[in-house]
Amino acid sequence: MFAALIIALGFFSIPLAPGIPIVLQNIACILAGLILGPRRGTLAVALFLLLGLVGLPVLPTGRSVLSALSGPTVGYFVGYLLSAFVAGLITWSSPRKQPGFLIGLSIAVVVGVLIQYTCGTIGLVLRGTDLTGALKIQVPFFIPDTIKAVVAVSIATAVHLALPDLRPQRTAPSIAPNTAA
Repeated sequence: MFAALIIALGFFSIPLAPGIPIVLQNIACILAGLILGPRRGTLAVALFLLLGLVGLPVLPTGRSVLSALSGPTVGYFVGYLLSAFVAGLITWSSPRKQPGFLIGLSIAVVVGVLIQYTCGTIGLVLRGTDLTGALKIQVPFFIPDTIKAVVAVSIATAVHLALPDLRPQRTAPSIAPNTAA
């Protein structure tokens, strides 16, 4: 279901840098980790990417991931997977009570976005853009991604408040003395 949401959000994009539009898919990948956790969130993103690899038009302008592999956005795809996993891991490790959980979600989103920027920058450099140019390409995305991050934290908070059992219960380590000899 989340893979379908990520695909649907591909229909909303604003062209900005050559070949790199402002999209909602990047934050949806992080949101998958925030809501579904590291394993299921990463699997949802992997399914989205797999569907695009077999040629389905899952990206803005109806492109497939397969057709985009030779373009400047290839690094972001790796970032999508990693950001879902890491954001989910941070979220699942966060305290269950407020304000700790909200802080954990906020950290998870920031780290997720930074992972996407890092992977995107590496992809741009591997495609021939110099490092300074690759970093400058990221700048116009800071404000839109900050807005999307705030919305993602709000959505994830609402979902976890409505469905408190979505996250697995953490069990405390046993402090009973080991009497077996």
